[in-house]
Amino acid sequence: MTKTKLSLEGLTFQATKINEAKNVLTITLNRPEKKNALNNVMMNEICYALAYAKQERSIRVVVIAAEGDIFCAGADLRREESESNVPKLEGSDDISLMLRHLYKPVICKIQGSVLAGALLMVTNSTHAVAVEEAKFSAPEILRGLWPHMVMAGLFRVIPKRAGLDFVMRGQPIDAKKAKEWGLINEFVNADELDDYVKKLSEELASLAPGTMSFGLEAYEKQDSLAFDEALPFLQKQIAKTFEGPDAKEGIAAFLEKRKPNWD
Repeated sequence: MTKTKLSLEGLTFQATKINEAKNVLTITLNRPEKKNALNNVMMNEICYALAYAKQERSIRVVVIAAEGDIFCAGADLRREESESNVPKLEGSDDISLMLRHLYKPVICKIQGSVLAGALLMVTNSTHAVAVEEAKFSAPEILRGLWPHMVMAGLFRVIPKRAGLDFVMRGQPIDAKKAKEWGLINEFVNADELDDYVKKLSEELASLAPGTMSFGLEAYEKQDSLAFDEALPFLQKQIAKTFEGPDAKEGIAAFLEKRKPNWD
């Protein structure tokens, strides 16, 4: 991936809206007339924004939201493109990998149904909160297709038999079932979604950012290791965590009975 310093200045985001405020970067899918289907422009803009979020120490949390009634309908099969001057970064064209390697909290704020390839964002984010009315589906089999790329994230968050039935029949599940399976953390009334995600993002942004990033990186790396390999790896990470500035500040704040001041 490029080491060039990234900036949002002068860029025109056509398929998304980007907002940075109070240590939170919000990426809003903005093709409601196309059910926020993922075309090349949208995917590039999301990946650029994630790369920017990883670069900026001041950004501690990312929220992925959407305009309209549908969170995202998956890939745009019509391949209609729009103009965008957001540069394409070498080695940063896979949303799943960008999310998993961001090593910062990512909240999917789900205001509508999630279909097909949109599950890439939901399953590879650290948190997902949906409105009670939202439906979730992997309908590819109904079109003679298969959700190959979705499976990597999907089977890391939901039970295997539930996941197999989900992709084999292509039938939607509701938010209650999605929470039961672990696909989302919580579902709320539509009028509660904004406040819920705001409070969650503020809480996550208030916690030790360096340790959060280091811990999420350790989590992602141990996830692919055998148990006997994961334990010694994680033991080394514990020592490194205690040596970090966040741990030193956190322990000092505890002993001095004050709130920690994270740089």
